[in-house]
Amino acid sequence: RPETDEILLFAMGVLGSALSAAKQYEDALSVREAELAMLRRLGAPDYQIVVVQSNLANTYELLGREEESMHMREDLYSRTSDIWGEEDRETLLEANNYAMSLGDLRRFEEAKALLRKSMPVARRVLGQDDHLTLRMRWTYAEVLYTDDGATLDDLREAVATLEDVERTARRVFGGAHPATLQIEKGFRDAR
Repeated sequence: RPETDEILLFAMGVLGSALSAAKQYEDALSVREAELAMLRRLGAPDYQIVVVQSNLANTYELLGREEESMHMREDLYSRTSDIWGEEDRETLLEANNYAMSLGDLRRFEEAKALLRKSMPVARRVLGQDDHLTLRMRWTYAEVLYTDDGATLDDLREAVATLEDVERTARRVFGGAHPATLQIEKGFRDAR
C-alpha cells in the first residue's frame, strides 16, 4: 500500500501498541520511529504527530532510555504549548508527562517549577475535580517526597496534597477506581 493510505497508518499504530503490550519494546520502537518518520514525510497534522511522539517517548521509557524520553517530553510540551497554548488539555498533559520524566531523572527542582506553573492553569481550565488536575497534583506530591533533599515542610506539603487528592478522587471516582487505589498507595509511601 502507498504511504498515504490511512489504513496503513492506522495499522502501524496498532502494531506499535500491540508490540508494546506484548513487551516487545525494541520492535515497538522500530515501528513507532517508522510511523513518525512517515507522518513527517507526509506533512501530517500536528495532533497526529504529537500522539505518535508521545507513544515513542513512552517506548523509550519502557526501554530504560529515560534521558531520551525526557528530551522528547520536553519537545512535546514546548510544541503543544506553541500550537495550542498553555491552557489546552494536551499541553497540560504533556507538562505532567515532562514533569514525571524530570522526576524520574531526579531533576526535582525543574519538575517542581513546571508543576507549580501548570497546576493553577489546570485547576482554572479543567476544574479541581478533573482527572488530569488530580494527576498533576499527585505528581507534584511524588516529586516533593521522593527528593532526597526534601525538607520537613516539603514532606508535610506532599502528605497534605495527597490527602486532598485522595479525598477528591474517592468522591469523584469512588474507592475502587484504579486512580484512587494508586493515590492511596502514594499516600502510604509518602507517610
